[in-house]
Amino acid sequence: MPDLTTTSPDHPLLPAVTEALGRVDDPEIKRPITELGMVASVDIDADARVRVEVLLTIAGCPLKDTLTRDVTEAVSAVPGVAAVEVALGVMSAEQRAGLKERLSGGQAEREIPFARPDSLTRVLAIASGKGGVGKSSVTVNLALALARSGQSVGVLDADIYGHSVPPMLGVADARPTSIEEMILPVPTMGLKVISIGMLKPRRDQVVAWRGPILDRAIHQMLADVYWGDLDHLLIDLPPGTGDVAISLGQKLPNAEVVVVTTPQQAAAEVAERAGTMASMMNQRVVGVVENMSGLSVQCPHCGQRHTHDVFGSGGGQDTADGLTTRLGYEVPLLAQIPLDPSLRIGGDEGSPVVADPAEGGAGEALRALAERLGRRNRPLQGLQLGLSPVGR
Repeated sequence: MPDLTTTSPDHPLLPAVTEALGRVDDPEIKRPITELGMVASVDIDADARVRVEVLLTIAGCPLKDTLTRDVTEAVSAVPGVAAVEVALGVMSAEQRAGLKERLSGGQAEREIPFARPDSLTRVLAIASGKGGVGKSSVTVNLALALARSGQSVGVLDADIYGHSVPPMLGVADARPTSIEEMILPVPTMGLKVISIGMLKPRRDQVVAWRGPILDRAIHQMLADVYWGDLDHLLIDLPPGTGDVAISLGQKLPNAEVVVVTTPQQAAAEVAERAGTMASMMNQRVVGVVENMSGLSVQCPHCGQRHTHDVFGSGGGQDTADGLTTRLGYEVPLLAQIPLDPSLRIGGDEGSPVVADPAEGGAGEALRALAERLGRRNRPLQGLQLGLSPVGR
């Protein structure tokens, strides 16, 4: 733990107060504030009143109230403490540089941690052949369902031109914190989220990038963002087989791809292209999700849900069968998500439908999808297990 200053080094409460502070995590970085050098000083007077100075990474830290509350609660719980005052300061440039070095492990090179052969994070790229099939809705709901099962989940909105993930998670106006040149993802609902929409000066600004600039933006969101330890990273890809899909395929060849389509036969044909593109980049297609798979409505007379095939049927299975034949391995139909009005409402209100424990409808189908994908273990091929032959 970095050194802190105190005017009361011999006070009997100091060790317990310091220990309590070590149990307070920064709400964005998710590591103890004592370990991060955020506790500048601890002073305890003769009446057992404690004053803690906490250094914020930036003056406008969006979660400073949360940090103040957590520090107050932790120190107040120490037996013998009469009162707690939390003073907020701001790190100097040197202190921020030191924090960045601690977070990066002293590595100067900005590598993509998920591309390392020993990475234990499972990367799921959510793709579609065309827009308007609900790919982003599937991404945010799948991410939240995985997080609610106890896993650490990050969401990267790589749909540069149509970034809709932030409003679907209720953080459309959120801005990530930056430490030197390191970006902290926005925490919400137990997820870590980053989107190009959060990096624009204005929400209504249009992104018109191509080629190298687009590639650099993708690399920055993967390498310059402090994701921490993740069980899953979900990437919301733009529709089609353009520059971003190629760039991500080159940077994350170990990613697994979920193809989202709708029941129409025409949609199935273009969805196959997205899966074929992933295979060309040496990524494995783990399955197909059929969204808008019939309109799910609750009958006012019997109280049961009924499904009507508004957009036809069979597109999801056709896509799965076509990819199985084309790629030479089984690509299953993972889920059929009904066309449920609550899915649309949840997206508009920033409250994903999987947060509602009600049975039936899109919420139940998406939770089942998360359970199915969460059970599937990542293969060990290519991973460094840290084992050495006996006798060496």
